Amino acid sequence: MIIGPVFAREATIAPRRDKTYLGRGVYGAFLLLTISAAWLVTSGSQQIADVGDFARFGASLFTLLAPLQLVVALFFGALFAAAAVGQEKDRKTLLLLLLTRLSNSELVLGKLCAALLEILVFIVVSAPILVLTALLGGVSFGQVGRVVLVTLFATVAGGSLGSCMALWRDKTFQALTATILSLTIWLGAWEAIGYGALGESWFGVSTAALADAASPWRAILAAARPDDFGFSKSVVEQLKLSLLPVAPFLGVSALLTFLINGFAILMCRVWNPSRETLKNVSMEQDTWRQEAIQARLEREAAEKRARLVGARDDNPYAELADNLFAVEETLEDVQAREGATGVSVAAREVLAKKSGLATQESIETGQAPEGKYAVDPSVSSIGKARPVWNNPILWREIRTRAYGRKTFVIGIVYFLLFLLSVFSLHTTFATVATPTFAQLALPTLPLILLSMFLLNAQAIASMTSERDLGAFVLLLASDLSPKEFVFGKLLGAFYNMKEAIFFPLALCLYLGWKDAMEPSTAFYLFVGIVVLYLFVAMIGVHIGLQYENTRSAAATSLGVVFFLFIGVAVCIWTMLAFSGSFEAQLQPFLAFMLGGGIGLYVALGARNPSRAIALASFALPPATFYAATSFMLGKPLLVFVSIVAAYFFASLAMLIPAIDEFDVATGRATAE
Repeated sequence: MIIGPVFAREATIAPRRDKTYLGRGVYGAFLLLTISAAWLVTSGSQQIADVGDFARFGASLFTLLAPLQLVVALFFGALFAAAAVGQEKDRKTLLLLLLTRLSNSELVLGKLCAALLEILVFIVVSAPILVLTALLGGVSFGQVGRVVLVTLFATVAGGSLGSCMALWRDKTFQALTATILSLTIWLGAWEAIGYGALGESWFGVSTAALADAASPWRAILAAARPDDFGFSKSVVEQLKLSLLPVAPFLGVSALLTFLINGFAILMCRVWNPSRETLKNVSMEQDTWRQEAIQARLEREAAEKRARLVGARDDNPYAELADNLFAVEETLEDVQAREGATGVSVAAREVLAKKSGLATQESIETGQAPEGKYAVDPSVSSIGKARPVWNNPILWREIRTRAYGRKTFVIGIVYFLLFLLSVFSLHTTFATVATPTFAQLALPTLPLILLSMFLLNAQAIASMTSERDLGAFVLLLASDLSPKEFVFGKLLGAFYNMKEAIFFPLALCLYLGWKDAMEPSTAFYLFVGIVVLYLFVAMIGVHIGLQYENTRSAAATSLGVVFFLFIGVAVCIWTMLAFSGSFEAQLQPFLAFMLGGGIGLYVALGARNPSRAIALASFALPPATFYAATSFMLGKPLLVFVSIVAAYFFASLAMLIPAIDEFDVATGRATAE
């Protein structure tokens, strides 16, 4: 079987999990709730008199559900695949899989299909619900089939990208951030190309057609458009004409899936184990040899000391000479710095220092204490160990390469995206005398949202990496205080994502400098973004304390951020698309807010409930909605007050229990 036992195990175990059925039910209920809310808005704001009204409602509803499902499936499919492979690497179980008889194709395709199984089931569950919109009129079954096909192909392609990134990179954080950046560049670049940013045509083919063939967003919009052919043709001809708008994208996505997975299969055992892992294994294998060197040098020093001093009891340094493991720098550190050839020399000097014997240089300069003698005149000095800060957690996050050696690549890519945003804004200012908020938000808002997702991914990776490495239990057994641990992880996330934080804030200052907004509005925007950064980082730390599984923690944490910004935007879009009286919109609005509050409370407070978290969970959706509507009404002060009050309170609601109830949050104790 080309997929192999990895997927077979997942397919066998998945039906036994309660969350499998719960997830299907929640997703189906969410789609039905969206349909019901749209119907309540429409029926309450206008009279449904004939079949044409039903058809217009069905068409509008379908154009809402199709892109929404694509965004959810593409986003979570790619992250699930990246987190599934990254978790195997962090727990060192991927090395065990590589030692088995599994072929590269069975390993790569098995992990990919296992990770995407839940998302693909969600897409299948949505198909009957989308058919309900076709029964209303205005939507054909061909449109439903096209939308499902485009979503499936885009999800598999995105999952293949996430799986390949995770196989390539060493750390889960690198895999998640690389996947998010790749998806952003994929969608954003083809949107820019489709609008003619790089010319109207390439090699005789219009850039709009190329963008339709390569961009999932454009493909889903093309799939949701009504068919323009009659029904006098045969079924086969209707099927061909129905697939014609999305056939290029289906072909391109299938080709991308084949190429990405083929490359991952080819390079799977080349990338894994990585050089860093091989280096660690090699150093572990050299332990016995190094211990033998230590024992031999100890005997040599003891013999020389006995000859020089005369008697062992008269030597005050004899006890130190027997304790070679009390040195400040281990032989492994010396080997990593100077190579294997320096181990013997370093061991001799360590032995000389611990046995009280001085080097020849110290004797010649008169610095050697009386009674000490040189062991070897060719010995060089040993470097000192790096001092650790008062907060060792923060020191590890900042001063070590805990998340890989090439995390700077993420900063470089983000900097390039920042330059594109600045160039787009500069072009807008040069061509438009008074830019609108929409023109300013188009290059700015995606950069800010991307930075929030990256910061959240960094925060969640900083917590789950400790669990995957087995170091979390050791940290709990140490004398670290909860403040040191929580603030160390929180400040470390801010430091490691400093580029993603600094560039959007600099962009806000640039907008204020160009007089694109009032100084007070620029201040509101700056402080509001800082508060949102604190919130998304605190979500990662809070959820990382409660979830042991990397995949579940990443999905929950990123899902909360995704819902708050994308879900509320969908709610606003629904109410604008089916506009009417306030009384008609109030009922579905309350349904969205109540459902969102319950979902947030389950994600944030189910395992460690508190009244503050419950209040924050039910306050965030309406506060976000109020801020968005106030922005559209041109009231920046209300936006600032609602965002800062709600999200800062939610951050404190997660931060205080994480410190004061650290044992409960980490599972060491119960509230009772």
